[in-house]
Amino acid sequence: MASHPSRVSPFDPIRWWGRVAPARVALVDRVRDDRHTYAELDALADAWHLRLASLGVGRGDRVATLAGNRVAQVGLLYACWRLGAALVPLNWRLAATELSRIAANARPKVIVGEDRFQSLAEQAGVSSVDAVWEALDDVCEAPRSRGDARSAGEFVTPSADDAALILYTSGSTGVPKGAVLPHRQIFYNAVATTTGWELGPHDIAPISTPFFHTGGWNVFATPLWQLGGRIVLFDQFDPASYLDGLAEEGCTVALTVPTQSIMMLECASWGRPIPSLRFFISGGAPCPSRVMERVRAGGFAMKEGFGLTECGPNCFAMPTEAAERRPGSVGWPVPLLDMRLVRDDGSDTLPNEAGELLLRGPQMFAGYFDDPMRTAEAVDGDGWLHTGDLASRDEDGAYRIRGRRKEMFISGGENVYPGEVESALMEHPALSEVAVIGVADAKWGEVGRAYVVARSGQVPDIQEITAFARARLAGYKVPKAVVVLQELPKLGSGKIDRNALAAVGDSRSE
Repeated sequence: MASHPSRVSPFDPIRWWGRVAPARVALVDRVRDDRHTYAELDALADAWHLRLASLGVGRGDRVATLAGNRVAQVGLLYACWRLGAALVPLNWRLAATELSRIAANARPKVIVGEDRFQSLAEQAGVSSVDAVWEALDDVCEAPRSRGDARSAGEFVTPSADDAALILYTSGSTGVPKGAVLPHRQIFYNAVATTTGWELGPHDIAPISTPFFHTGGWNVFATPLWQLGGRIVLFDQFDPASYLDGLAEEGCTVALTVPTQSIMMLECASWGRPIPSLRFFISGGAPCPSRVMERVRAGGFAMKEGFGLTECGPNCFAMPTEAAERRPGSVGWPVPLLDMRLVRDDGSDTLPNEAGELLLRGPQMFAGYFDDPMRTAEAVDGDGWLHTGDLASRDEDGAYRIRGRRKEMFISGGENVYPGEVESALMEHPALSEVAVIGVADAKWGEVGRAYVVARSGQVPDIQEITAFARARLAGYKVPKAVVVLQELPKLGSGKIDRNALAAVGDSRSE
């Protein structure tokens, strides 16, 4: 349904705050040292609305971006929504062949890209999908063509289930899947997050996660914009610059993945006061308890989150005062989100028993783009999303994530959860990263193999590491081989590529 621009869509907080509090700062660009008010972001979205409309973008279309964390991406997101289109941020870390498959699936009408990625786009053959390449100026965040946004293209009030974002998975197996995030998901994730995490309009959060991941948009950005809060934008993560930004911008909350937390702890800037910061939240992968303890020892509150592109991504909440008392816990379900833990036969688990985590609620995705088969594999007939993650529930209803279902292996008839083994090994002072996988074994069926990365200046002793593990784990959980690597292979999301690890083998073990 078309609407006059004076009418504000319930899914357009930039427009609403641009009128209610136009001078309030919505976004700080740390790279370019620019500050953008809600009124300025609203005007930027209008400018991109006009440009996209002139290129033929309309309701139901898709606009791709091939760019870093630019203010223009925010303007493009809301411009797409005002046209009834969806934004598809492309992963510029991918190889050309990987990018080609995603572009062919998404079929964008327009690709807005930075000059530095044009060669990658050409190698990927994106011209074959008949998309218009719109160059993003290296300096200016607005489109090259300006004018009155009300003179071209209708302003659309999208429905709750219209696609707002399409985010592609890292694609460690098979062709990447495009998760369709409807307006409903983004809105209700904002409601649940701001409620469960106790966020308000005065909160300020940094964003260093790429915009081609849900963490860039939906952990803090869209929830805080819904409330009139402020986002501090980093184009990439550098620990010293990140810590400087937290302090100088008065950030009150911050997201890090475990690798980033480790980098901060080893940075010379670690220890500088950040009096405004209420808490760090760790996501993306289980955070080792040793890392969390070191962050807390620095005077900061820290807790662990969990979520996924297909739901949330913020699925649990826990007060900071409870987090320190509950190591390994992610807390309780956020408002509006239903959860079940089920055994292989579909029956519900008992307290403290691991089972697959199932989710259902308004903050769930609308399926995989043009892929009803894989959508049906993920979401059952009753609307439950089967996450593939294993979790357990404490007696009082708080949850603990145990790892991926497909990563669990059985050794001598006993279930082994790699996350538990990794957490134990990460307590070793010589190690900075650990990943454990199950490998075939003639006697036990499967056994663990650990891949480790040494901390700077440390030389791991394999026998000592094994003894360290035996003192903390049951015998069947102790890895039978330890492989030392310079770095762990990672997916575009920053998560460990376990398929690549399996290909490494144990030729480097001692």
